[in-house]
Amino acid sequence: MTARVLHGPDPRDGRPYDMTEDLRLAVEVALATERPLLLSGDPGSGKSSLAPFLARERHLRYYEHVVTSRTQATDLLWTFDSVRRLADAQAHRMHGNDGGYLQPGVLWWSLAPESARTRGGLLKPPDRLDPLERFYRQERARGAVVLIDEIDKADPDMPNGLLVPLGSQEFTIAETGATVCREDGVDPHLVVITTNGERELPPAFLRRCITFELPPPTEDSLVRIAELHLAHENVAMGDETMELVMLLAEELAKAREEKNVSRDRLPSTAEFLDALRACRTMGLRPGHPKWHLLRNLTLLKPRQSGG
Repeated sequence: MTARVLHGPDPRDGRPYDMTEDLRLAVEVALATERPLLLSGDPGSGKSSLAPFLARERHLRYYEHVVTSRTQATDLLWTFDSVRRLADAQAHRMHGNDGGYLQPGVLWWSLAPESARTRGGLLKPPDRLDPLERFYRQERARGAVVLIDEIDKADPDMPNGLLVPLGSQEFTIAETGATVCREDGVDPHLVVITTNGERELPPAFLRRCITFELPPPTEDSLVRIAELHLAHENVAMGDETMELVMLLAEELAKAREEKNVSRDRLPSTAEFLDALRACRTMGLRPGHPKWHLLRNLTLLKPRQSGG
């Protein structure tokens, strides 16, 4: 099957990424201990991009689940369509077993892909790739990377509901009584969890994670990141482009010091890349008559007034 082509300004396709030595060590510790890697840092600092980068770099399967205020711990393990099952029962449409009402979550697919395909042995395995695997790999990798994005948006009890399945790498499906555990031949998965610090996470959960905080962007790191992205787009880093990159890195540093910028959403790497893309596409640079407006639109983003 042809690999899925991802588009947009934030494709989460795992390329490129500025991997520092400190962050790489944190990843290796998480792998060695089989603990989740909990990433914190400014919004737009690259927390969510790490997981797909690691999956591509290490040729692993990749799954992700973006957490919302309604997310329950079991959503990452499985969901069961009890409403459809009840409707089928009332209409006398039920046949076979409950496998057709089960949907494996990202942790089920990462731990036990064959079990997920058969819904724990209840269904015949379909001849297709994992529906949640974002990169559509032709060969099924032994290991996987799972991104649990923005866990702090969930109900406070949700993280604690993941302690057992993350720690033991197994869980029991309530509706069928079947136990799912890591299959033979499947390597330990790497679970990357991100938080923006909007809500304090439970101490018991934090104790079971390897924690790492991405540092604020520096002018040097922004230049490295710009070089990686431009090289990925086959754009040569000439003197004029380097001058623009340096100017934008300086402007972002200034913007982070502005008094009217909300402290909870300081401009970071994502805003820097937006400014760079806009300047290159529109032929603008600091000093242009429209620069002040472009700076507000991309880098500064002052606090909104009103409701």
